[in-house]
Amino acid sequence: MKRKKNALVLLAGGRGSRMHSDVPKQFMMLGDKPLIWHALNTVQRSELIDEVVLVSSSDDIPVIRDIVDRNGFDKVSHITSGGKERFLSVVNGVLALSEKNGSCEAFDGGPEVILIHDGARPFLDDGIIERCLEGVTETGGCVAAVPSKDTVKLAGEDGIVTSEPPRSKVWCMQTPQVFDSRILFDVCRRVKEEMSSDDPKVKERLSGITDDARMVSLFTDTRIKLVMGSYENLKVTTPEDIIIAERILEERSGHIS
Repeated sequence: MKRKKNALVLLAGGRGSRMHSDVPKQFMMLGDKPLIWHALNTVQRSELIDEVVLVSSSDDIPVIRDIVDRNGFDKVSHITSGGKERFLSVVNGVLALSEKNGSCEAFDGGPEVILIHDGARPFLDDGIIERCLEGVTETGGCVAAVPSKDTVKLAGEDGIVTSEPPRSKVWCMQTPQVFDSRILFDVCRRVKEEMSSDDPKVKERLSGITDDARMVSLFTDTRIKLVMGSYENLKVTTPEDIIIAERILEERSGHIS
């Protein structure tokens, strides 16, 4: 009997500009493996994820394909090129998944849930995935996040503080960001349509999309559920992050000095 599955869109299109490196950050070494390998290895081994679509820059696809093939990451069903902005890369990956599974016998109507994860977050684990899959059943949209450890203040362009939200209500967004596939397929198609518009108001609205939950909220009334991610589920963005990631990796490997 065919069953509905959980699919994951893995974003691997970073250029490493904030890493001050000519090497795209997904190919920078963490331990003895490229950064992207760590997220791929987690989803390959997870019984909660059934299929992966990788999104990369066109120039990097051959290298990504080599990593996938050499390591036997056979859950990766498709590698597609990204867009100029992160949310456009998400749209490309989700729509590639939609088109690929439109007549695929392996799926009963396609995946039921789609997870979107940053390839620059190497410490995804089954605990985070499981909490997200439970959370998405409540509202159709769910994001892994962690409570802020810091007091957050809002300020104007002049740097003057305008307000201070209660720290107990402030969460830092992570990935995976997880959605009912019907909602996400529809939203991504609508974004694709609006991208062809010449209306400056439409362009301005789309430019405010900073994460997947924001994109879904712009086009639907889906309530976004926050679930506990992990403080170790960091995104490697700067040279300091690599140092922290190496330390986490050493601790997890039991080789801490």
